Amino acid sequence: MNAPLHSFKHFLDPFANAPGRQSSVPGAPPLAHILEQARALRPYLRDHAQLTEQNRRVSEETTQRFKDLGFFKLLQPARYGGYEYGFTAFMDLISEIARGCTSSAWGCSLGLIHQWLLSTLPRQAQDDVWLENPSAILCGSYAPAAKAQKVEGGFTIKGKWSFASNVDNSQWALLGVHFPQTHPEEKPSAGFLLVPKAMWEIEDDWFVMGQAGTGSKSIVIHQDVFVPEHRKITFAELSSGHPPGLVENPHPIYSIPFLSAVPVCLVAPILGTLQGAIDTFIELCESRVTRGAVAGGGNSLRDFFPVQSRLAEATAALDAATLLINRDTTEVEQMAMSGVPITVSQRIRNRRDHAYATKLAQQGVDGLFTAIGGAGLSLDQPLQRMWRDANAISRHISLNWDAVSSMVGQHMLGLEPKGQY
Repeated sequence: MNAPLHSFKHFLDPFANAPGRQSSVPGAPPLAHILEQARALRPYLRDHAQLTEQNRRVSEETTQRFKDLGFFKLLQPARYGGYEYGFTAFMDLISEIARGCTSSAWGCSLGLIHQWLLSTLPRQAQDDVWLENPSAILCGSYAPAAKAQKVEGGFTIKGKWSFASNVDNSQWALLGVHFPQTHPEEKPSAGFLLVPKAMWEIEDDWFVMGQAGTGSKSIVIHQDVFVPEHRKITFAELSSGHPPGLVENPHPIYSIPFLSAVPVCLVAPILGTLQGAIDTFIELCESRVTRGAVAGGGNSLRDFFPVQSRLAEATAALDAATLLINRDTTEVEQMAMSGVPITVSQRIRNRRDHAYATKLAQQGVDGLFTAIGGAGLSLDQPLQRMWRDANAISRHISLNWDAVSSMVGQHMLGLEPKGQY
């Protein structure tokens, strides 16, 4: 009997030796071991996926399992017990988790990427978080939704920040703000301020049709709170290749520009979701016999041509999307390791591929959901949840094809690119 299609991914991976899939930290577990632990966790995540959606958040139990397995250490500096892997390893891990539950993978992904992001801040900010609690995790709200006021020693802020994924399980928050100009000739700047949980409240306003389990609620600060200067970083610093934290964390992984790194944390969950949808689709095809409305009942679902075709299309979409992201991310890691700056053209190409890989994955899940028929509509059927989650992810502004592709076209036509790169 021929090997099933979903085993294609076990063939030779041309990016298996990407720099980010290696760790030089003594005692760090091999990536293969970390991924095996993620695979072993998949049945638990799948069994709890519907409850995660109903509760509109990732549970404390699931988060603790991620912590116990060391997932949040993947990008964390060795100084605080981290493994210092890179973004190719990150993509492998989050994609594997998403095969079981997209929302849980999204929560882990954002918590994990913010370990890297905190590592780019000054050493004192890292100490504030990790010396007290080495397993602390952060949420974030990226849009500069408030203006920071300059005061002696730092800033004061108040306001509301939306879409703070996994906020229920986070001990700190990175909040997007506009910083004041220090002199008239200075350009306005924006970035993050790092704020502990004691200073903010959660507004429970996350009632959505997709990605419901991510708990992407709002953070509210009603009265001015003080944030010291060392807990600040600007978007310009994050894109410079020389963020403040690189002095203390000289590993090249922390020099990668912000938008050449962070969108991977949004793409990886939808790649895993498509693989999970393929898994579920094959299981349904192997077990389901059609009832038939007027005629055609009693046939196996797997015998229908459209079913066979949609499965082939989904696996092709997954391969194409994964190859694109692996190529770009491996290249970014290799350039960072060699100290070679990443050009604007490369950044924009990578942003194109983040969005296009997402589009491919979303279309792959769409095709499977369309082909499964009425059996896919039940709320306890994982495929309909994966379909809703994939469509929700594809509408994220950082991955939205219309928004990103227009920026790419502008750049190619010699216009000023208007977007995030």
